[in-house]
Amino acid sequence: MAAACIKVTKYFLFLFNLLFFVKTSSSSLQVGAYVFIGVGAITMLMGLLGCIGAVNEVRCLLGLYFAFLLLILIAQVTVGVLFYFNAGKLKQEVGNMVMDIIRNYKVNASSSREESLQEAWDYVQAQVECCGWDSFYNWTDNLELQNSTEALYPCSCEITGEEDNQRIVKKGFCEVQSNSTQGGNLPEEWPVYQEGCMKKVQAWLQENLGILLGVCVGVAVIE
Repeated sequence: MAAACIKVTKYFLFLFNLLFFVKTSSSSLQVGAYVFIGVGAITMLMGLLGCIGAVNEVRCLLGLYFAFLLLILIAQVTVGVLFYFNAGKLKQEVGNMVMDIIRNYKVNASSSREESLQEAWDYVQAQVECCGWDSFYNWTDNLELQNSTEALYPCSCEITGEEDNQRIVKKGFCEVQSNSTQGGNLPEEWPVYQEGCMKKVQAWLQENLGILLGVCVGVAVIE
């Protein structure tokens, strides 16, 4: 049971890392963020009105409490519908963001923001046990790897065999031990996970789609 909870948490951490730490300039992500902020503010106000109305038995406040509950339910359904019909666009935008991070990833980041983005992606790859967006070959587009005379690979993609709670997130690039620089930096010889993060999370979501839908319906019924 504990292992299952850790696995679920790991994938949700992946999703939140992508949505909130990768980039904030995307118009689609900004719209989603504004919706969540609005829903959060309404929820706080709703809780306050509900408490006051229940304690003092004020019908007006209890009526507003019900109205806010209804608004939150409508907002949740709206967000779900928007994400469903814009899934392709969102996937493309996030993919472009991640590929930009991979392409410009370097050991000595030029700014604190760039360093934070790199660390976030390192964490995602290490925890989800994946490499790149579509596959580990995405890292062949990295400028630092292309210009290096050594055979290097992204350390956060390395297969460690460690448990989730013992895994240490490595940063930067590691040297391939069995590779010779004369033969070039061959991705096939990298000791890394070969499956892309997008494909792995997408497969997990499809596998657990019934459970996720059940949870959403359950929350809606309770509300």
